[in-house]
Amino acid sequence: MKELLELYWVFCKMGAVCFGGGYAMLPIIEAEIVEKKGWAKKEEIMDYYAIGQCTPGVIAVNTSTFIGNKRAGIPGAIAATAGFVTPSIIIIMIISSLLQNFAHITFVERAFSGIRICVAVLIINATVKLWKSAVKDKTGLVICIIVFVLSAFTPLSPVIFIACSGIAGYFIGKWKGAEK
Repeated sequence: MKELLELYWVFCKMGAVCFGGGYAMLPIIEAEIVEKKGWAKKEEIMDYYAIGQCTPGVIAVNTSTFIGNKRAGIPGAIAATAGFVTPSIIIIMIISSLLQNFAHITFVERAFSGIRICVAVLIINATVKLWKSAVKDKTGLVICIIVFVLSAFTPLSPVIFIACSGIAGYFIGKWKGAEK
């Protein structure tokens, strides 16, 4: 029970400060889960993010579920997920009840403009960190460029990119292993 409460509380704290979606949450997860708690490795977090992108729901919530499950099975998954969404539910209820009355105020409009910029920077920071740990050789760079171009210029689903990248990585790794 103590571990479940700790999972709930850790993810509740992260959920309270995670603005801008799952990608903006990556630096927070790395700091708390990888560096501070040691509950997962950086590579595992990247895997959870990839799977979270392919599965229904919000990436940050899915990642919380995966980490909770790793720590304490299904009860851990429930505790981590509940912890992560609790602040959002409370904050959304408060904001939705107040936003209608204040959305037109110049100060609020400008504040949201600044928040959007901050979220964009957090996403760029997460992307740079993922890049540094994911693209380790020429093969990774080629896969990255292909996926980037296709995702920018086609309406293909991220699921297709992840599945094809996984298949390509498998066969390229197998081919490189056969060369040695």
